[in-house]
Amino acid sequence: MIGRLNHVAIAVPDLAAASAVYRDTLGAKVTEAVDMPEHGVTTVFVELPNTKIELLHPLGETSPIAKFLEKNKSGGIHHVCYEVEDILSARDKLKGEGATILGDGEPRIGAHGKPVLFLSPKDFCGTLVEIEQI
Repeated sequence: MIGRLNHVAIAVPDLAAASAVYRDTLGAKVTEAVDMPEHGVTTVFVELPNTKIELLHPLGETSPIAKFLEKNKSGGIHHVCYEVEDILSARDKLKGEGATILGDGEPRIGAHGKPVLFLSPKDFCGTLVEIEQI
């Protein structure tokens, strides 16, 4: 069911500074910032040969990233995203195995314009997991 690692998301308190570290210090290709009001975040992707790093910054006071950064002032890994071929069958299999699907259990469109779901960290060794249909 699980496919390749799509990205690792890192919450950052300063998106411009974080982008500069990856672009200028590490020499990576960094995309322009994109606001995603439906998710309460602004995202930047660092494109690597084998995967991506997603830099997340809060967009609005109710952003889940704002709450994360209250607890982790300097930022940190927020979630990992794995690819799946069929998000609905993956969701149903995960639910059947006892995993908790966050939100209303229905896929939403994510940063790549594809359906995504989030899985409770309680079920995955303390790690928030996103699955994305490819």
